[in-house]
Amino acid sequence: HDVDSSDMAFQIGARYGFRQGFSKAAPIILEPIMKVEVDGPTEFQGAILGSLNQRRGMILSTSEMDNYCKIEAEVPLGDMFGYSTVLRSSTQGKAEFSMEFAKYAPVPRNVAEELMKKYKVGNLSEE
Repeated sequence: HDVDSSDMAFQIGARYGFRQGFSKAAPIILEPIMKVEVDGPTEFQGAILGSLNQRRGMILSTSEMDNYCKIEAEVPLGDMFGYSTVLRSSTQGKAEFSMEFAKYAPVPRNVAEELMKKYKVGNLSEE
């Protein structure tokens, strides 16, 4: 009704209700996890494994055949940006990779805390 409610009242009520529900729900932050497959010469296997580990990758399997290795891992999508450049430089351009969506998984506590800090700073500047 125009007489006893306003747009502002609905916005304030919705914001308050969301905050109450959100705090009681014990939410978690999820991130997309990609299945990454890297193929390259075995001489660079250590460098490839190291580059995946630096990106919070979990190695699923490794195999070798005719001086080439194939490494499968699950890596958070957010950590894959810039990987092609790193892989190229660490393998002299001799390795290649592909990735596809695998699943969503909870972010580690330290990453979640950093995201919440950034969110709070962003929201404080808007209000």
